[in-house]
Amino acid sequence: MIPEICLLLHNATVVTGKSVRTGTVAVSGERISGVWYPDEDGMVVFEGREIPFSRLPSEFAGTYPGAEVSDLTGKMLLAGGIDAHVHFREPGMTSKADMSTESLAAIMGGVTSFIDMPNTNPPTITGERIKEKLDMASGRSYANYGFHLGATNNNLTEIQNADPENFGAVKVFMGSSTGNMLVDDDSALGSIFRMEGKRIFVHCEDEKTIRENLLAAQEKYGDGIPFRDHENIRSRKACIKSSVKALEMAMKYGTKLHILHISTAEEVEMVRAAKQINPEITAETSANYLWFCDSDYETLGSRIKCNPSIKTANDRDALRAALANGIIDTIGSDHAPHLPSEKQRPYMTAPSGIPSVQQSLPVLITVASQEGIPMNRIASVFSERIAQMLGIRDRGFIKKGYYADIVIVDPEKEFTVKPDDLKYKCGWTPYEGARLKGYVETVFLSGSKVISDGILKNDAPSGQKLDFKK
Repeated sequence: MIPEICLLLHNATVVTGKSVRTGTVAVSGERISGVWYPDEDGMVVFEGREIPFSRLPSEFAGTYPGAEVSDLTGKMLLAGGIDAHVHFREPGMTSKADMSTESLAAIMGGVTSFIDMPNTNPPTITGERIKEKLDMASGRSYANYGFHLGATNNNLTEIQNADPENFGAVKVFMGSSTGNMLVDDDSALGSIFRMEGKRIFVHCEDEKTIRENLLAAQEKYGDGIPFRDHENIRSRKACIKSSVKALEMAMKYGTKLHILHISTAEEVEMVRAAKQINPEITAETSANYLWFCDSDYETLGSRIKCNPSIKTANDRDALRAALANGIIDTIGSDHAPHLPSEKQRPYMTAPSGIPSVQQSLPVLITVASQEGIPMNRIASVFSERIAQMLGIRDRGFIKKGYYADIVIVDPEKEFTVKPDDLKYKCGWTPYEGARLKGYVETVFLSGSKVISDGILKNDAPSGQKLDFKK
């Protein structure tokens, strides 16, 4: 009996965290049913017989009549992205974004799974709120979906009682951002860092330092603070001071700590050293910090105002090097939409946040091309490592038995980011006009082709709930 979906993706450049090599992937139903790489003699084993790799399509079609066979010569095939750091604004801020619109943008960019942050309205700080958000996403999300549980100064019991299979990680804001879920009680922080089981995701900025910097800027500029001063207000000192505190606690308690959106060269070196003491320490940056730098404030202004702030070209270079050498474990887009009318306000009232999930993979591929970063590093940070860290079942890898969340990319095709191509509800991104490589041609979600030739093939959202191991 032929499965409802049966296809062979032949002769692609298969990119995994371990290798970049010619291979072929078979899909039956929702799952990957086979992966073949030719040996040094150009042979593979199919149905118990050794055959030339070039004969695999005909042998497959003969064994599975009616199966779809695609020749992907010159194209890259990798696991669909798992973006564990998005702000889809639902509930409470759906004028800016919602799970349907932003998940469509994600899947158009090759991100087949997302895990949404808890700073919504109301905030996601109980197990019941997690269930409510799961219900909101069901039947409406174009990508697979999951949610993080937020920490506060007084919800430790709620975190401990929540079903660990229903959420990805515990999010701790050690610096305030959109939603103001600041955890600033040292006793509460210590209790959270001593918890076993779930990984702790931390936004590291020192609130006292930021307040002092903001006061100095107001005294200097009054109400006319220039956006270029954002780097000085949400300063490197604020990031470093907070990251030092988080890393020291993680080394003391053996915490599974994931430092989010690292933006400075100093934090890269701090993480490198801390990992030697506690191997459970991991680090994330975003495409935003790999692409933009402080000189871009002059032309982009509020459009690149985000927290932590975008820093210098030297910091950008250090982050690109950390991506290459493995100090950076994951890429989270930190996709954070706001309406254009909000971003056009003066500095003090313009909110922080960048819509970016649709551009994340092409930016990574472009940066890799510019810096000579091996593509296996991109596969690792884009899907595999976060799947390992959060115990996501059967997704994030090109492996037999895993869900067929697959992205096909033309690695050499260049394109310009245009407003008409954006799927964000807010309708803009600071990447507009950027020339990128790595055009996302085809996306499979649980075996179904949902994007074909860069166009949505099926209007019906088909994302599934992510399953997290206890």
